[in-house]
Amino acid sequence: MKILIIGAGAAGLMAAGAAAHSGHQVTVLEHMQTPAQKILITGKGRCNLTNDCDVRTFMENVRANPRFLFSSLSAFTPADAMALFEKLGVPLKTERGRRVFPQSDRAEDVRRALVNYAQDARFEHEEATGLILHEGTNAKGEPCPVCVGAETASGKRFLADAVLVATGGISYPATGSTGMGYTLAKQAGHTIVEPVPSLVSLYSSDAACRKMMGLSLKNVTLTLRQDAKPIFEEMGEMLFTHFGISGPLTLSASSHLGDMKKHKYKAVLDLKPALDEQQLYDRITRDFALLSNHSAQGALAKLLPASMQPVAVEKWGIDPATKANQITREQKQALVHLIKHWEIPITRRGDIEHAVITGGGVSIREVDPKTMQSKKCPGLYFAGEVLDVDAYTGGYNLQIAWCTAQAAARAWDQ
Repeated sequence: MKILIIGAGAAGLMAAGAAAHSGHQVTVLEHMQTPAQKILITGKGRCNLTNDCDVRTFMENVRANPRFLFSSLSAFTPADAMALFEKLGVPLKTERGRRVFPQSDRAEDVRRALVNYAQDARFEHEEATGLILHEGTNAKGEPCPVCVGAETASGKRFLADAVLVATGGISYPATGSTGMGYTLAKQAGHTIVEPVPSLVSLYSSDAACRKMMGLSLKNVTLTLRQDAKPIFEEMGEMLFTHFGISGPLTLSASSHLGDMKKHKYKAVLDLKPALDEQQLYDRITRDFALLSNHSAQGALAKLLPASMQPVAVEKWGIDPATKANQITREQKQALVHLIKHWEIPITRRGDIEHAVITGGGVSIREVDPKTMQSKKCPGLYFAGEVLDVDAYTGGYNLQIAWCTAQAAARAWDQ
């Protein structure tokens, strides 16, 4: 078959490699000079390329439309992805949370392996601006458009038996994600679920965040509350920034935010999740006995990071000059409550331009989950972030790119 793939990102290169290895004639359109640039910034430049878990666990970590992935994920599991990358010359390692990285800690190694995997495809430095649609019929014999190729900004026409849109979302546009995939999908009659930032930093009105800018916390529990209701809770790492909070916990929590005009949100941190309130009270009592002549802030030296101590004293509401041996039982109880329930009001999401991924996209109701072919336009396929499927951090989103791309490539073999 003649296959045309629009976009040389994670999904596009995976599909191109799989199709070319099956003997198809593959052409890839990519408007950026370097393919798969977004891979270079994933996992802080290390590329968390999948999560070493079973299908059921994987689907529990997919935020939007997990059931759509069951068929493609079962056919190309995280274990299959790991085996493929090892075969492509990328030794892997598994870290905390089953996150899989190249042993080299270099995202470039993953990008290069994908480019080599797709080396038998023909790459064209072109930007697709429209689909070539002919009148035809669907499987039921009903009239519908049929996709037979694409046109580019330079005026070229590329004809094909199958066209795969793998253009990504609209996050990090500097890497090539312009949202063109949505335009192409609409041309074929598809519904686009409104794109929103997902896995993104969060802004806060609390000036304390700026005071602790750069402080990274590990093994804390973050609970996201919508109005008074907890809607997300997880233990892990987070980071204070000049505008609010970031880090893995924050990114995962952000995907649960709804309409911020209708609801109030706050993040509540448990800074000592391994201790219950009584255990924490006892520890504070021991610390204060050892540091009896220190000020209230100095008495926190063993309990909290240095940059957090003055902020904690301010939130605690105690006179900073108070000696540790003067602190009352009620004041210690107030400190326990602060440490177990540190509140951060959330005012807005970070910009979609800096979101790790885009939520929303091509409605999955209009795409065959086994083949990734459009139900509205035969000959047209979708893979990766352009679809309305997204997951938490931990390698899940790249695995979605791999398995949906492989599903399309398998469909071309049948």
